[in-house]
Amino acid sequence: MTMAVLEILVYPDPRLKEIARPVETVDQATLDFIDDLEETLLAGPAGVGIAAPQVGCLKRIVIVDVSSKPKIPHHGHLVLINPVIVASEGSVVGREGCLSVPDYTGNVARANRITLSAWDKTGTEQVYNMEGFEARAVQHEMDHLEGLLFLDRLVSRRDIFRRKVYQKPGTPASKPS
Repeated sequence: MTMAVLEILVYPDPRLKEIARPVETVDQATLDFIDDLEETLLAGPAGVGIAAPQVGCLKRIVIVDVSSKPKIPHHGHLVLINPVIVASEGSVVGREGCLSVPDYTGNVARANRITLSAWDKTGTEQVYNMEGFEARAVQHEMDHLEGLLFLDRLVSRRDIFRRKVYQKPGTPASKPS
């Protein structure tokens, strides 16, 4: 099967505000879609995650991989189906960006530690204890499943910033116009 790079919806596309439905079964169509979602994440500007609603698919599927960030705790490359945060602890403010909001970043408060339950690609339930940047990335992607963007969670209206450089891996940086 040939994988496809899917179109990433960009704010203010109204489809980004829709709520995703649970995946009933992990069948071949679901696995094929996950392959396409993976290809889309790899083809886009450098990102650590993507959610199915960002490509117009209202299924509760997210991909997160923060392993490229040195010296942070992580679980490697994760495909999370029907993810649910079962516990959270602490709060920390951090800067976030989004493939669906390519021109801006913003300060958002998130739980510092979470316990997450989700199916893997085999449909087997897994439980993960996450902290720091990985926990933030998962919470960010899970917001997409609820029709939320980081813009909906800004600490204040002053906590949004124009992105200075946004580029695809391997391409020269362009100067903002």
